Amino acid sequence: MTTKKIFSVLLMVSRILLGLVFIFSGFVKGVDPLGSAYKFSDYFNAFNLGFLEHLALLLAYVMSAAEFLIGISLLFGFRFRTGAWGVSIFMVFFTILTFILALTNPVTDCGCFGDAIIMTNWQTFTKNLILLPFVYIVFRSRANPVDPWPALWSWGGIMVFGILFFAFEIHAVKHLPMLDFRPYSVGSYIPDKMNVPEGMPQDEYQTVLYYEKDGETKEFTEENFPWEDSTWHFVNTEHKLISKGYEPPIHDFTIVDEYDYDHTNDILSDEGFSFLMVSKHIEKADEEALLLADELASWCLASGHSFYFMCSSVDEEIDRVRQELNLGFDIYTTDEITLKTIVRSNPGLLLLKSGTILGKWHYTDIPLTEDFQKGLLSHTLSAQRKALEKCSLGVIISLFLLLSVFILYSPIRRYQKL
Repeated sequence: MTTKKIFSVLLMVSRILLGLVFIFSGFVKGVDPLGSAYKFSDYFNAFNLGFLEHLALLLAYVMSAAEFLIGISLLFGFRFRTGAWGVSIFMVFFTILTFILALTNPVTDCGCFGDAIIMTNWQTFTKNLILLPFVYIVFRSRANPVDPWPALWSWGGIMVFGILFFAFEIHAVKHLPMLDFRPYSVGSYIPDKMNVPEGMPQDEYQTVLYYEKDGETKEFTEENFPWEDSTWHFVNTEHKLISKGYEPPIHDFTIVDEYDYDHTNDILSDEGFSFLMVSKHIEKADEEALLLADELASWCLASGHSFYFMCSSVDEEIDRVRQELNLGFDIYTTDEITLKTIVRSNPGLLLLKSGTILGKWHYTDIPLTEDFQKGLLSHTLSAQRKALEKCSLGVIISLFLLLSVFILYSPIRRYQKL
């Protein structure tokens, strides 16, 4: 095999590998733009760039779409030269960035594959190093025609995929992600995801003892502290984490009332239906949805069901909104990060029974109480079926587009060879 043929094979492998990685990376972030926006906010706060936080959602839209379209460009040859530059800039920039993140670790999860695949900063940096040789091959071939398309078809392919992808992202924000990779997905049994399986590693700590002598403080362990030397004076004890153990997917799910009573176990063991309305900041929540929550709370009280409104706002904001809207339901406190993880909506609604999540709704899709009166379980299952049908329809449309590309591909190539 000649050198030219070997390089041609390497180029094909590089295009397919990088194309699939970028399409997957863009898709799993595009399916949940708010999750990517939260990750951007974490980075901005870690690097003291909080003034950029209002751009987080816009950056989430653009970055996910850019990754997805770069992958499409490499895989199908649409504007290949542009795709080669795009993948090179992305990989060089993020390889340097992830190396810095791995050294400093301001945010433990890089978020490069959204919530679908959780990777540490060192794992992400290693992944980028593995991909760089393939990026070099693609960049070196940027001027060569790869699966050439007529200019109109090439730009048209990018535009069609771009428009569809942006519509896909907007739908995920206006409703809920079609695919939920988080531990609070519909069908999840929460208690199982709060437990540490038998045999999994536990956190390991080292006890550090601080003793002072002649104005100087030193660290000692339990094995070498100066217990026989009375000239040393004990100052303090500290427990340092030396090895991180297994952390269950759900580890901070608590629902506390104004009297600091934790209702978590009561809710998870309740054999009846429990509605959980989730709002990370009640002062920023949709007002119509809050009024609907008040109606739902009254209906639950009359129907023998449980209703809990969970938020992380300060008491002053809670009291202000409660008075302005004349809300009658009790409000419980939950960690803000947990609330953002449970549902990508402010507010959002969950339906639980015996600790299992039966339903989840964006505030734009919350059913009316008369819908629930027809049968809680039947209505919930019907709503989930409709959501699944929407997801299936999106997949069918995507497959149809890809099939169309391949069908059109052959005559175009034959036309160019004439």
